[in-house]
Amino acid sequence: MDGCMRCKYGGTPQCKVNTWREELENLRQIALESGLKEEVKWGIPVYTHKGKNILSVSALKNHALMGFFKGVLLTDSEKILEKQANILEARVLKFTNVSDIEAKSEVIAAYIKEAVKIEESGRKVEIVREEIPLPEELEEAFAEDPDFRKAFYQLTPGRQRAYLIHFGQSKVKKTRLARIEKYKQQIFDGIGLYDHYSKR
Repeated sequence: MDGCMRCKYGGTPQCKVNTWREELENLRQIALESGLKEEVKWGIPVYTHKGKNILSVSALKNHALMGFFKGVLLTDSEKILEKQANILEARVLKFTNVSDIEAKSEVIAAYIKEAVKIEESGRKVEIVREEIPLPEELEEAFAEDPDFRKAFYQLTPGRQRAYLIHFGQSKVKKTRLARIEKYKQQIFDGIGLYDHYSKR
C-alpha cells in the first residue's frame, strides 16, 4: 500500500506516512481480512464492498486513521468515532500506536461489518444542513448584475453553499468584497470553489 501518493513528499523521509507506516499496515490488514476490496481513490487506499465505498485508510501529521464514509450511521458502541473537520457524513478512528490498534482490532472489525450491512441495506445519510445567509456584499453584487445572480443560482446547491461559506467567513467587508470579485468569473463559468482540487 502506498498511502503517500497524495503527499508532495511521497517516497521521501519527510512524508507523513513514514511516521505511521506500521499503523497504516495494521489498519489495512484489518480492512482486507474483513473481505473488502482495496482500491485507490483520491490518492489514498479506499476499501469497497460490491463497488461501494466503505472506508479509507490514511495518515495525517499527528495520527493514522481509518475513515468510514457513512460513519454517522454506525452505532459506535465503544464511543471511539470522531468527526473529521466539516465532513458531516463520515467518522474516523484515530491511532498513534500499533498496540492500540491491536487492542481494538475486534471492535474495528465489528464496525467494518456494521458499515457493510448499512451499505447493503441501502440506508442513506440524511443531513439537515443549516441555511447560510447571503452576505450583504453578495446581495449588492446581485442587484448590480442580474446575470451574476442567475449564474450563481445555476450552480448546484453544494457549490452555492461552498461559496457562501467562503464569502461570509471573513469579518472584514473589504475581504468579503475581494473574495466575491475574485471568484465572479469562476461562478459565471459554472465552476465550484473546490472543483480544481477534484481534477488533480
